[in-house]
Amino acid sequence: MGTPLRLIFMGADAIALPLLNWLGGEGAAVGQVVGVFTQPDRATGRGQKVQPNAIKSWAVERGLPVLQPEKLTPEVRAELAALAPDVALVMAYGHILRDDFIGTPRLGTLNLHTSLLPRYRGASPIQTAVASGDRETGVTLMRIVRRLDAGPMADVERVPIGPAETALEIEAKLAAACVPLLARALPKLADGALTFTEQEEAAATYCRKLDKEDGALDFAAPAAQLAARCNGLYPWPSCSVELAGQPVKIGLAEAERAVEAAASAGVAPGTVVGADADALRVATGKGVLRLRRMQRPGGRMLPAADFLRGFPVPAGTIALSRPMLPLVASTPPAPRRGS
Repeated sequence: MGTPLRLIFMGADAIALPLLNWLGGEGAAVGQVVGVFTQPDRATGRGQKVQPNAIKSWAVERGLPVLQPEKLTPEVRAELAALAPDVALVMAYGHILRDDFIGTPRLGTLNLHTSLLPRYRGASPIQTAVASGDRETGVTLMRIVRRLDAGPMADVERVPIGPAETALEIEAKLAAACVPLLARALPKLADGALTFTEQEEAAATYCRKLDKEDGALDFAAPAAQLAARCNGLYPWPSCSVELAGQPVKIGLAEAERAVEAAASAGVAPGTVVGADADALRVATGKGVLRLRRMQRPGGRMLPAADFLRGFPVPAGTIALSRPMLPLVASTPPAPRRGS
């Protein structure tokens, strides 16, 4: 490979920082970032102070052009064209790109999607994979098309999901996985050797944007399903249960081994059946759910033993069940009002 590709990055989430740091260092030999598109500065945190996101901060530190359009107008497309990009790379940007934007870079526009497509197209693939009990996920490099995450795929980097890993930990793994994926793909793209394969439409599934209501738990469900959901939805929106009149957020959970859970057979789902050094134990429709990290309102997320020292939960306490909304669908989510 000769001259590095002139690369535009479009994104607004810190998940892309390992990739950008690689492109700013060793990866500069294959892809030179010549401009960054990101979201406008927003008010964040308890003080609602307006501040730049992590992607803008990364670009400003390196003296790169930064564009933060609210809308992708023809004038913004002209600014993109003026940077003379070979390729645009998109990851968690938050804008829907029109065909004229997609086609502006000489070699097109590619997207890094954090699932094994065509599984989990949509807004929450990391959380949904963990919450569904999957044991593997990955990052897919694909061409962008106007249909939701439906473009042809070039390559994938696979990532295992451990039984005691939350979405937060899997997100970090996926962030790191972008580096070897692009290290393989960019030289091939520059040489005209990167090939693309159409997705299998019949296998496509979809995930949606999550909200607080998704943190409900129905203890009539099996313990393994509940543990996966707790781990997949941490840190946002987080599953929670009401214990002794207080909402308790769950930071890590697991299903108890069958032999250990046998003594709890016949106990009503949602009943606290005891605690040990590592977890609060709650009966479910099948097996026992072990709540290993918990947090009270205004408190910190604590290991179960530390949590229970300050907030004892006796056996026989009932954790109230609430209906759980499905996270996966076979059709794309309906557009939100106003979008």
